Amino acid sequence: MIGIFFSILAGVMISTQNIFNTRMSGKIGSWGSTTVVLGLGLIASLIVFTIVEDTPLFALSGINPIFLLSGVFGVTLVYCLMRGMAILGPAYTVSITMVSQLAVASTIDTFGLFHFEPVPFTWTKALGLSILMAGILIFKLGHRIPVLHRQEKPKETYAQEAK
Repeated sequence: MIGIFFSILAGVMISTQNIFNTRMSGKIGSWGSTTVVLGLGLIASLIVFTIVEDTPLFALSGINPIFLLSGVFGVTLVYCLMRGMAILGPAYTVSITMVSQLAVASTIDTFGLFHFEPVPFTWTKALGLSILMAGILIFKLGHRIPVLHRQEKPKETYAQEAK
């Protein structure tokens, strides 16, 4: 249950943070916002680290050096989400991000990458991803799909039907 809570909180934080970042980037630019946001994040995480953790900060022996790229991923994530929201809007950007996250996570699960236990990719997972992608298309392009519009009857029709 706590995992679900953290996942929901992460979704709320990602969406809210990127809306704030996008608004800030209008004043100081995308890279300025990325720098400020991640700089403040560094300060906050150092404070929490010193209070909560009892391990040395740079005890990196035994860690695969490629995992250190996650900091670069973080910078890229903040920048790309900010730009995506500025161009596409929050809902569409988060929707596309969610599907790409799920697709990459499914690939990691399926092939057991990065020392995760392999989990078979089933037809239900493929169906779920397909439904999510279809949902995004409907969400974004629904106004262009005639079948999704309810046809409004003119007011005169209602008056004639009432007689």
